[in-house]
Amino acid sequence: MRLDGFGLFVEDMAKMIRFYRDVLGFEIKETDNTSNVYLVKDDTLFLLYGRKDFEKMTNRRYDYIKGLNGHFELALYVDTFDEVDVAFKKVVENGAIPVMEPKLEPWGQKTCYIADPEGNLIEIGSWDKPYEEKDS
Repeated sequence: MRLDGFGLFVEDMAKMIRFYRDVLGFEIKETDNTSNVYLVKDDTLFLLYGRKDFEKMTNRRYDYIKGLNGHFELALYVDTFDEVDVAFKKVVENGAIPVMEPKLEPWGQKTCYIADPEGNLIEIGSWDKPYEEKDS
């Protein structure tokens, strides 16, 4: 099996589309007036599913945590430490929920955390080198 994409079950589709498209720069692959929205970031498929639509399709009800939640994190990378600071400031000014301001960690990564409008955690980090070199 291959990883095809990553999806979030969302309550307010319009608000979440605006956040991921306008604040984080994800591209919409289709019209934004459907119950399932496909977005792309750096050639990775990112899906937003309407919670009620998914429950109807699977004929089940699910529990959803409200507010900040620690189920997972979505990690975004920038090439330099300075870009971490700039990105954090920009996304918070545009509606992201600040969780942890940028700081240099003991392991050498500069990182910060924000949350989307429904409380899902997003890390913005850097090893102060281009993405292609970060793991070498």
